[in-house]
Amino acid sequence: VDPEAYATIAGLTVKQAQKAVLEQLVEQGLLIGEPRPIQHPVKFYERGERPLEIVTSRQWYIRNGGRDPELREALIARGAEVTWHPTHMQHRYDNWVEGLNGDWLISRQRFFGVPIPIWYALDEHGEPRYDEPLLPNESQLPIDPSTDVPAGYTEDQRDQPGGFVGDADIFDTWATSSLTPEIAGGWEEDGDLFEHVFPMDMRPQAHDIIRTWLFSTITRSHHEFGCAPWTNTSLSGWILDPDRKKMSKSKGNVVTPMDLFETYGTDAVRYWAGSARPGVDTAFSEDQMKVGRKLANKLLNVTKFVLQFGAPTADHSLDDGVTEAIDRSMLAKLDAVVIEATEAFEAFDYARALERTEAFFWWFCDNYVELVKGRTYDESRPDAADSSKRALRTALSTVQRLFAPILPFTSEEAWSWWNDGSVHLASWPAPIGTEDQPFGDPALADATIEVLTQVRRAKTEAKRSQRAGVESLVVAAPGSLHAAIESGRSDLVDAGSIQNLTIVDGDAVTTTVTLTDDD
Repeated sequence: VDPEAYATIAGLTVKQAQKAVLEQLVEQGLLIGEPRPIQHPVKFYERGERPLEIVTSRQWYIRNGGRDPELREALIARGAEVTWHPTHMQHRYDNWVEGLNGDWLISRQRFFGVPIPIWYALDEHGEPRYDEPLLPNESQLPIDPSTDVPAGYTEDQRDQPGGFVGDADIFDTWATSSLTPEIAGGWEEDGDLFEHVFPMDMRPQAHDIIRTWLFSTITRSHHEFGCAPWTNTSLSGWILDPDRKKMSKSKGNVVTPMDLFETYGTDAVRYWAGSARPGVDTAFSEDQMKVGRKLANKLLNVTKFVLQFGAPTADHSLDDGVTEAIDRSMLAKLDAVVIEATEAFEAFDYARALERTEAFFWWFCDNYVELVKGRTYDESRPDAADSSKRALRTALSTVQRLFAPILPFTSEEAWSWWNDGSVHLASWPAPIGTEDQPFGDPALADATIEVLTQVRRAKTEAKRSQRAGVESLVVAAPGSLHAAIESGRSDLVDAGSIQNLTIVDGDAVTTTVTLTDDD
């Protein structure tokens, strides 16, 4: 390198240096032909308008298997120690690790951030001896090398020949956030707590940062503790705008939730979020929030409706007190929901748990409650009324607890109307029956409710009130369903205002409805 030539460009901007170099080449006659402008493709910074400039400098790295096949295989094995939800997301992790071709750069040249806790001795010329870093003891951490002094030196030796200098770099974002399990667990601060909570149970995050946050967290735990940092990881999708584009600040299509909370309520927004399948992108939808608000209101309203019947008068166990086959059938259906929702939550599939609970809840409100409310009001049949009251309250208690993780505020409010303490401290619901001894026949109520649905439809099509009387109802059904419909006869008669009910053989459940002349 010609020192004089270099001196003419030292300190110049890139454009200025290019012009100076060209002038030197012309002066020295080293050009072939005349200089002319050219165009060629260069990479640009994604948020800037200038070409990228590659500047060689000293940086800090963490080994991540990019240059070490043995370490790469070890990190893939660490990923296999984790249970992935959904399972196919593990392939993204494996593909990322297998495709690495360089170590993880963790240093940044910015002012704000967590400083790299290292100093360097300066030689007699004031130049850092980078191969001889001055390291703090582990017990001294955390330290700031710009203000703290290494052992054996004094502050007045800072930046002086023969003295020391602090590392000027900071850690990148992932180098510190990759320690979240350790920081949250009290590592290096509360050994007893850390021993009890690490490795942790679950990491929730979006799928796009498997390669950054999840992988870097596993890498740090592998190097320091020789294990995976958690036993499960639950991957969510992105929130997309109505045009199904990813929301981001740079695109300006982000929607903040505060106004949504005011408009629809917190539980409605949680309902929309909880409806998104793990690992699947979901579009922002106020319509879905409206559904959530309707669901929350219905939970409050049906709670009020059921509680106004009062508690059962007789002091019986659930098995002895629920005497009607229709009531036992409803609770057997609920048992299946409890089992499936519990299994879904245990597999971190909150959306499936919500879907099953919600489907049962609307069936319960629209069909079962309508079917049995007449009997529940009937004081002339106290045992039958007590059976429905006990079944209604049992279902209400179970449904409120199933909804509590998704609709926490509504569930808490409804629960407080008839229970002491918080629904969030109540035990998780368990099935009443067992596989060997189910509480009832879950299919038994279906035929009765199908008949009631057809009666309602007939009244609607005739543009009559649902309170309109039915002079006669003829139900045609396969012989295998006669007993099921017969078990709900009294409830059908009450709910449909039916004067005469006849059951005959048929290939499918059909009805012939004859309405009375007056509502």
